[in-house]
This record gives sequence, C-alpha cells and structure tokens, in this order.
Amino acid sequence: MPIFKGHGFTPDHWALAPDDAPLSGGRAVVSKVRFLAERDALTARNAPLGLILRSGESLDGLEDDLDRFQLIVLEIPKYTDGRAYSTARLLRERYKYTGELRASGDVLRDQIMFLHRVGFDSFEVTHEGTIAALRDGKIKLVRNHYQAAAREGEESAPGRRPWLRVSPRGVPGDALDMGIDGGGI
Repeated sequence: MPIFKGHGFTPDHWALAPDDAPLSGGRAVVSKVRFLAERDALTARNAPLGLILRSGESLDGLEDDLDRFQLIVLEIPKYTDGRAYSTARLLRERYKYTGELRASGDVLRDQIMFLHRVGFDSFEVTHEGTIAALRDGKIKLVRNHYQAAAREGEESAPGRRPWLRVSPRGVPGDALDMGIDGGGI
C-alpha cells in the first residue's frame, strides 16, 4: 500500500515481518513482542529496523532503544481510537524521537492535520475517502499554530501573541480592546 508522506504518495520500502518468520535482509518492521524477545539479534542487524506498536501497547521496555528504530508505526484500528495521539506526542516530546513516525489504519480526513500536529510524518491510510482526499490534494496542513506542538519550526515565535488585540489607545486588555463598551454590566 502506498504511503502518504510530505505532499504525495510514495511506495512503502518497509516490510512488516511476522513474529514467526525470518527477517529479510532489507528494511524490516517488527512487533514490540518480537523486538523485546530478540533484542540482541535485531540490534546487531546491518539493516534499517522499524517497530510497530499495536493499539494499546505502551512504550514500556523500549525507552532505551527508541533511537535504534528508523521508523515507528502506530496502529489505529478504528478512527475513534485516540491512543496513538498520546503515544506520538510522548515519542516526540519526552523521548525526543526524530525518526519517521507513521500512522497506520482507519484514519479519517479530518484527523490528518491533528495526527501531523502531534508528530506523525507519514500515513498508511485504509479509509477510501481519506485516500481520495489526500490524492486529490484536498487536505491542507496548517503550519502556524498559537499553541506549542511536537514539531519545531511550525509554531508562532515564542514570546509573541499574534492574537492580541490592541486598543486604539495602544493599551492591550482595556475595555475597548476586549470589545466591552464600558457602560457596565
């Protein structure tokens, strides 16, 4: 299945390795269970390694190994399951993960911007309407936000308040600035 990354679809160069099958010599994505069971052998490989976290799996036991993964896939089995948002934010902010972070599964078009906002770089979407909207360029990612977010360089400059209104007298926060007529309550 093609992956949406950046501004378009691209072939997926990663292979999801079943837990009971030998790994190919190329890029492989393994489950958390397999990685923890075969940590030494997998980290000794001379090929890029990825990790898939199924819905509900935590980062427990992986904290010291996150920098070994060039790709982390977070599964979203149903669009109402929001646990991947929290995990993505933890990966980017607490653990400073800088590799590719992919959302995989049932993602609706309205969720793409929010998933991008918490740190996802790429999307493996199964929802046909979302795939069509991405293909047709109907989803625009917002790059400027007032609140801090996971991706550096996409926020308003710190210390500035671009939403602040200033009254004609130049005094922020006075009655004119807040839209109050000053005539009492």
